[in-house]
Amino acid sequence: MAQRLATEYVNASLRLSEVQMSQFVHKVYDPHVRQMVKVLDNGSQEVVLEDDGGEEVHLPFDRRDGYYVCELSFRLEKPHLTNVMRLLFAAFKGSGMVTRIFNGFMMMYYYQDGRVRKIVEYSRDSYKLVFELKDTLGELHRIYRNNDVEREIERIHGSINTLLDKRIIAEDPEAVTLIDDELRECTRRLFVLEA
Repeated sequence: MAQRLATEYVNASLRLSEVQMSQFVHKVYDPHVRQMVKVLDNGSQEVVLEDDGGEEVHLPFDRRDGYYVCELSFRLEKPHLTNVMRLLFAAFKGSGMVTRIFNGFMMMYYYQDGRVRKIVEYSRDSYKLVFELKDTLGELHRIYRNNDVEREIERIHGSINTLLDKRIIAEDPEAVTLIDDELRECTRRLFVLEA
């Protein structure tokens, strides 16, 4: 198994309520990682996480519209702090790009609201899509709500009724032939739509 050299968070963001901020501060369970919270003048907070090896990350949470918002980019190399940040990022629905750097390749994880949406592997010469979250349920809802086919079927039924009315009163054999051709085309289209 390849050994990770570093993990980079790029344009990472967290948006926490007052209750979530309190939970965030008490969520670090790793005995190798210490935390310190600095409360700033304007009600904002800065959470500092530091591991036994001296690596640390400063997470500035600005107070905005009743929420604590943290937006930043940073790089981690030690496994304890990296693991703690991964757990916090997922638990508190972080968004952004997380790059795990290995010798000879990188894995880029695209997070949205704490869930991995896409994973791409980049090597020196190429890239490969490893995973992409498909919104299957949402797609099924869109298809279910899409009633274009039903509306076209209704329109064709109306056309058929109109053509049948015209055919009943038509006396010219050439007009009847044209109406019959249009009726055949309508029934062909209906067969396709209803199949």
